[in-house]
Amino acid sequence: MQRRQFTSFAALAGLSALALKSGPALAQNKPFKVGLLLPLTGPFASTGRQVEAGVRLYVAQNGSMVAGRKIELILRDDTGAPDVHKRLAQELISTEKVEVLAGFGLTPLAFATAPLATQSKTPMVVMAAGTSSITEASPYVVRTSNTLPQTTAPLADWAPKNGIKKVVSLVTDYGPGIDSEKTFKERFSANGGQMLAELRVPLRNPDFAPFLQKVRDLKPDALFVFLPSGAGSQLLKQFLERGLDKAGIRLIGDGGITEDDIINDMGDAALGVVTSHQYSAAHPSAMNKKFVEAFESANKGMRPNFMAVGGYDGMRVIYEALKSTKGAGGGDALMAGMKGQIFESPRGQMYIDVQTRDIVQDVYIRKVEKINGKYYNVEFDVQKGVKDPGKAK
Repeated sequence: MQRRQFTSFAALAGLSALALKSGPALAQNKPFKVGLLLPLTGPFASTGRQVEAGVRLYVAQNGSMVAGRKIELILRDDTGAPDVHKRLAQELISTEKVEVLAGFGLTPLAFATAPLATQSKTPMVVMAAGTSSITEASPYVVRTSNTLPQTTAPLADWAPKNGIKKVVSLVTDYGPGIDSEKTFKERFSANGGQMLAELRVPLRNPDFAPFLQKVRDLKPDALFVFLPSGAGSQLLKQFLERGLDKAGIRLIGDGGITEDDIINDMGDAALGVVTSHQYSAAHPSAMNKKFVEAFESANKGMRPNFMAVGGYDGMRVIYEALKSTKGAGGGDALMAGMKGQIFESPRGQMYIDVQTRDIVQDVYIRKVEKINGKYYNVEFDVQKGVKDPGKAK
């Protein structure tokens, strides 16, 4: 009896030891699921298309196996609607058991998901949305795109030094637009400039014509503009139709108004437009030249814009975080692996701030030029290592 009991206990102990040994290994054999939430249809589909292409290029170049885990992308179209986005995020967390959520093409979508990320301890990698306070909505948010204050402040420094003393601002009436307007006004005024008016247009289906007529009547030196991805062509067309260029009013703004993937459609109308931003397809680094070539080859000639780089770098941050956990994953461990990353991107050097989980990066002043029959945002000045001005305080 005692011998049989001893044998049974020994067998159970052996099974327990085997379970302890195989548990982590079995966990690492599970795929590492990344839920990619993007607007693939609707007015902001170009954002989703660029981010997705950047994500997939990084995976294609770096392989789908990371620290013993196979990366599985689960793509969902949120249509740009916060209620749809939140429902899909909940399904990805609860049903698909994703370990990271990524994408976030618009600010309202990121804010809609932040409480879910906090509750489930699921890291959110924001690859596009640019409102400053997104990273403060949850301790599980990391950003690889930009903040509007970050990319706007350098332009407000440049403008007064280059003959622009009076400005009217025209921005989209939602988080990023308000962020850019506030930052430009504060910095421009501090540098001796004068804001004549601040105009806001609706997010969906904006008609710029009446606003542009008011701008012409005010006769500023320049019009400062922020618009969401894809809206720059319409604005520039109406800017010229209203004769603002002939009235001597310069067009300056956030880099989104002359996006790399649509700038060739704008033609000569875009020549001379000055913007500030974190990325240009014409950025003259060896890494970026290889990135642009590979991106265009993989996407039927489509030129990458800043959204594509946000997706590409976002996957890099996810890969390196997973490696830091040796494949184990886990929300808190992944977040620890994301914070503090320093690396070269197609845009230049970048850093994920340990305290804010936000991006610190170079910001370039660019002017649209025609090179070999094609149009590019050519960088001619830079501020290095720019942190979001609010967070820098």
